[in-house]
Amino acid sequence: MRAFVFALLAAAAVVLGAACGGGDNWLGGSVSELFPLEISRTEILRNEQAFQVSYYRNRGTEVDLVVRLNVALDGVDFAPGKKIDLAGEYAHGHQRATVLHIAGGEPAHVLPHVRSGDLVLSAGGNPGEDTRGNFSISFEQTTAYGGGRTVYGNFRGMAQDAGFDPVGP
Repeated sequence: MRAFVFALLAAAAVVLGAACGGGDNWLGGSVSELFPLEISRTEILRNEQAFQVSYYRNRGTEVDLVVRLNVALDGVDFAPGKKIDLAGEYAHGHQRATVLHIAGGEPAHVLPHVRSGDLVLSAGGNPGEDTRGNFSISFEQTTAYGGGRTVYGNFRGMAQDAGFDPVGP
């Protein structure tokens, strides 16, 4: 029942954000009780192994990494219209998705394991493509920073190549 309520709230937030002109890039969720979810820009990176969306907030001389979502793509059909389950592990001891928050001048906070959640790519996904989609996450109930909370959002931007450039002599 709780998962149903979370899914319903996340869906309502997506509809409300679109209806209110929330734009292509925005965040919501109960993690807002821990840190502000206002953003200035996003960055989308992709390579063979992972997909990453970073949401930044300019704050005077500081730049906050509000949320960085990393998704391991091992064994995933990463294509528009496919729902990717963000919970669990892709290999023993390796989470499918991780979420990071770093406020300027403060230590990094890796949020708890994803209890439930998904990501849906609407378009693009490869380097050089206009990429857009949405995600929703509910974190495991723990006493750790972010435990039992939620985060969800939309993203849109040009996916950049996060590949490794060979360095030669």
